[in-house]
Amino acid sequence: MEKPLAFHEVSAERWPDFERLFEAKGSPKYCWCMAWRASSAEAKEADDASRKAAMKERVCSGTPVGLLAYAGEEPVAWCSIAPRSTYRRLVGDQSADDGIWSIACFFVVRRLRGTGISRQLIAAAVRHARSHGAKMIEAYPVDADSPSYRFMGFVPVFAEAGFTEVGREGKRRHVMRLKLSSPRRSNK
Repeated sequence: MEKPLAFHEVSAERWPDFERLFEAKGSPKYCWCMAWRASSAEAKEADDASRKAAMKERVCSGTPVGLLAYAGEEPVAWCSIAPRSTYRRLVGDQSADDGIWSIACFFVVRRLRGTGISRQLIAAAVRHARSHGAKMIEAYPVDADSPSYRFMGFVPVFAEAGFTEVGREGKRRHVMRLKLSSPRRSNK
């Protein structure tokens, strides 16, 4: 990769960059990262424009949705990282959502896939969630040979980042968690 990446939270000001990334060739514009977020009412509106509008509404209202990775000025990747309570049921038990954030998906432009961006996105997501007071991050990756849910990442990459498997959700998704310690404070 030629340029170092910078990571920024998706905000109303960065919506045009998010839109540019999601409307690029080969992007997940059919989803707009609403698959795990859509309410029952929103799920009935299953077209691309409705999903895009629902995501824009969340972003413009200040609801955390995730991070963009930039190579220079160009958005080149996305990681969905947000409080677990902002998603519909990613796992069966959601009884204790307080302080849990979830990494639900990734998107990397085709020319940069296989370059380690997902590792960088996970590290940036951990920093981001911690800075917002998260106590734990949950992810739902799959094995490398999985025929589906590959957009959720792969088990070995999360294990390298310190995540521990705590269960399974369905036949393919592993539930992995990383407990976050409080940010260290200087003794000045």
